Amino acid sequence: MADAKVIPFGEEPRSRRKTKRPGRGGRRTPLSPVPEPRRQDGREQAAGGPQGAPGASLEQRIAGGLRFLRRRLTGEYEVDDFGYDEELTDQVLMSVLRPLYEKYFRVEVKGIENIPADGGALIVANHSGTLPLDGLMLQVAVHDHHPADRHLRLLAADLVFVLPVINELARKAGHTLACAEDAQRLLERGEVVGVMPEGFKGIGKPFADRYKLQRFGRGGFVSTALRAGVPIVPCSIVGAEEIYPKIGDAKTLARVLGFPYFPLTPTFPWFGPLGLVPLPTKWTIQFGEPIPTDGYPAEAADDPMLTFNLTDQVRETIQHTLYKLLVQRRSVFF
Repeated sequence: MADAKVIPFGEEPRSRRKTKRPGRGGRRTPLSPVPEPRRQDGREQAAGGPQGAPGASLEQRIAGGLRFLRRRLTGEYEVDDFGYDEELTDQVLMSVLRPLYEKYFRVEVKGIENIPADGGALIVANHSGTLPLDGLMLQVAVHDHHPADRHLRLLAADLVFVLPVINELARKAGHTLACAEDAQRLLERGEVVGVMPEGFKGIGKPFADRYKLQRFGRGGFVSTALRAGVPIVPCSIVGAEEIYPKIGDAKTLARVLGFPYFPLTPTFPWFGPLGLVPLPTKWTIQFGEPIPTDGYPAEAADDPMLTFNLTDQVRETIQHTLYKLLVQRRSVFF
């Protein structure tokens, strides 16, 4: 199988310009201004687009699938310096996650217009659910609902990139290591970057502490946003806390396996593999008003008091929105 073309990081991302995919040893050729079909959700879709795209006929899906397989076999696809494979993400990974997003969790999205239509932006969200499904659902929300067809690049913990298979899929989906250097490079490139500052403290907290935000670390994400001069968009996710209610932690087993925790839930590990099926809760994802950072001087990123204040502002905004959404929801499942 031929290797994929690697895009040097300094180049403008493919999603920002319209080009044909290069053939083997070929070069980029500008597309003619041909009108593109639109999906049912209003987003433009490339001709012969995803085989699983909503509204596509069976023949279109089969034809699109065959074209996709040919490109994978011949190496006529692109990845960036982080390993992000936009075509695979759009046509396969999103298609796999979309039924879970639309039919199982029935995610409702609010405030998507608060994510800028262009340029870099840092989305900061709460983290919960024992397993990180909230990050994946957040990625689908931005991908499927943003009117400017933006893609979310999530910052993930070290553990993600040492797990076999998971490591490769995370890279292909655009995730990268949660470090300031990588985040700043992506933001300066004009990408939408997602971070969940609670980390394992948030995702692995007991069910009794649901929707109570944990510490946001030292505010490194604020310093990164200040250096890049991009807005911070607070994001609140309701529904993920109840998919795997964590009622205990097998700490000895977690240490043996090298995990930060080994959860005990009402169904896992008592029901075996069936215990890994999440509960079908009803989700809401709300994006708050962006907090601008481009008005601060260059040295602001090194000001610990400013960093602390902005971190606290983002955390309080997310926490208050969580409480508001919890009051508004009728039921955990409906």
